[in-house]
Amino acid sequence: MKHISIFLTKLLIALFAFSIGFLFFTEATYVDVLTFALLTTTVSYIAVDLIILPQFGNRVALVSDFILTYFIVWVFGSVLFTNYMLIAWGSILATGIITFCEVFVHSYLVKHVYTKESHRQHKARFAFDTEFAKEEDPTSSIKKDRE
Repeated sequence: MKHISIFLTKLLIALFAFSIGFLFFTEATYVDVLTFALLTTTVSYIAVDLIILPQFGNRVALVSDFILTYFIVWVFGSVLFTNYMLIAWGSILATGIITFCEVFVHSYLVKHVYTKESHRQHKARFAFDTEFAKEEDPTSSIKKDRE
C-alpha cells in the first residue's frame, strides 16, 4: 500500500511539474503532459526509488532522478515538439520541480519504507582485505600423525 501511495504522489508531482513546464512554454496538450508524467513516474520509480535509492543513498538518487527525467523529457519532447528552445526551458523547469519534490519523497521512503533491516549496503571487498584466523603450527599435525 505504501508503494501505491508513493507512486501516486510522484505521479501528481509530475503532472503538476509538466503542466507548468509544458503547457505554458510549448504547444503541448493534456495528453502529452499525462504521457510524460506516466512515463517518467514509472521509469523513475522503478529505476531510482526501488534500485538506486536503497543501494547508494539519497544524493545519488536525486542526481539520477534529475538526469533520467531530463533525458526522457528531452528525447520524447524533441520527437513531439518542434521548438528546441521551448523544450529545453520547459524540461529544465519541470525537472527542477520534480527533483525538488523528490527530496521529500526520498526522505519519506528512507524513513518509512526502507528500514535498517531491509536496507542492504554492499560492502566493497578489495584484494588487499585481510582475513584473521588462529595460526596453527604446521609441525604439530605431523607430530600427531607420527604418534
